Amino acid sequence: MTAAAGTKALARVTAQLRGRFRAGAVIDDPAELATYECDGLAAYRVTPGLVVLAESAGDVADTVRACAENGVPFVARGSGTGLSGGALPHADGVLVVTSRMQAIRSLDTGNARAVVEPGVVNLELTRAATPGGYYFAPDPSSQQICSIGGNVAENSGGAHCLKYGFTSHHVLALDIVTAAGEQVSLGTAAADAPGYDLVGAFVGSEGTLGVATAATVRLTRLPEDVRTVLAGFRHTDDAGAATSAIIAAGVVPAAIEIMDALAIEAAEAAVACGYPAGAGAVLVVEVDGPTAEVDAELAAVQEICEQSGAFEIRLATDPADRAAIWRGRKSAFAAVGRISPDYLVQDGVVPRTALPAVLRDLAALSEERGLRIANVFHAGDGNLHPLVLFDSSVPGQTELAEEFSGAILDLCLAAGGSITGEHGVGADKAAYLPKMFTAEDLDTMQLVKCAFDPDHLANPGKIYPTPRLCGEVPGFHRGVHPLAEAGVAEVF
Repeated sequence: MTAAAGTKALARVTAQLRGRFRAGAVIDDPAELATYECDGLAAYRVTPGLVVLAESAGDVADTVRACAENGVPFVARGSGTGLSGGALPHADGVLVVTSRMQAIRSLDTGNARAVVEPGVVNLELTRAATPGGYYFAPDPSSQQICSIGGNVAENSGGAHCLKYGFTSHHVLALDIVTAAGEQVSLGTAAADAPGYDLVGAFVGSEGTLGVATAATVRLTRLPEDVRTVLAGFRHTDDAGAATSAIIAAGVVPAAIEIMDALAIEAAEAAVACGYPAGAGAVLVVEVDGPTAEVDAELAAVQEICEQSGAFEIRLATDPADRAAIWRGRKSAFAAVGRISPDYLVQDGVVPRTALPAVLRDLAALSEERGLRIANVFHAGDGNLHPLVLFDSSVPGQTELAEEFSGAILDLCLAAGGSITGEHGVGADKAAYLPKMFTAEDLDTMQLVKCAFDPDHLANPGKIYPTPRLCGEVPGFHRGVHPLAEAGVAEVF
């Protein structure tokens, strides 16, 4: 479609939707559109052609259907906290915002289930379930503002994913709007639904298969006891060694987090978390479960930290102490703004045993390129979140930071890891996907995309480095099924 044709198609969509939605729900004013030009990855910005503030599944369906009828691309957006450019708009497309869809439709603690709309904030679901003795286990650092719809799109994890898994482990069923504008249900509330795992395919698809309008999720029973330990080390190597030793001892904590000296400095400046003075790294370990089990695991964790060289160990004695320990870790990303004008967040994964070597390689890269790097990561599963600090007002530093960010992914792959653990590929890492997968792998992935979205309108330009029309993907056929054409069978 030419630029002129795209502009006309968008104008038709705008006219259709203005007649359908109430005043203020369809936005095309340039000043207002600028609010939506990026997600949490602010380095990438595109002003959307149109924004629709959806309040129901019907709103989403009508919007997407209008896009499909006119060949206009669309992108779904929740709270906009994503860090890979997954909600980056299309200049000639529609941004479907679901943040107003905030209903918790049902809370069934008897069956440990909840049905929520995509705009429900992650932490609000836990707050609603807590009086009944349950909570929602996935807990991204942005859980106070990120939405369930975004968690589903990116397959978000969080500090406690080591023990409790990612969003995909907690979603049983989804209501979605397909790229054609149809409302479809995937999965069931049953524990093990038969047939292909379409819910599993949709969770983590980053909005490229459609838009989630409701999710049936598992709730997790609140543990009998929770203990949190903060250990100060002189060096990240020692903290990494303690992490490996804890897992090797058979202890599976709810969370194991590491922050290095620069990340600690930022957190102190932002929230005065009071971490051990002079620490080159801190280790936050949380164990939960039956009290007897927690007592044994806690003793093992403390002993291992001492043997690994911890010079200070603190045990949270009450919920306030526990919240204080986590405050520094949860604020880490935003806190870096206190010590640097700009920063890029990466999200690579390495085998846990490779952490010390990879961290040393990161330090060498930092010295070689003259840019500081702050490390904050889920040490238990090797999910690194290095933050590359730079100043965009200095000529060439933005480009240098982007190159450095890519080199970090190369390190992760060389160590046998992945280019993303929980932030997604989005627009940020699409160019790195061929370094992890073969061309045949990517073609196979696109076959799934084409089955859901044959016209390539759902969040185009994300994940795949060189997206192609579905007719160009080997193995994809859009024609009539041969058996149906021969009159032998009806194919639905």
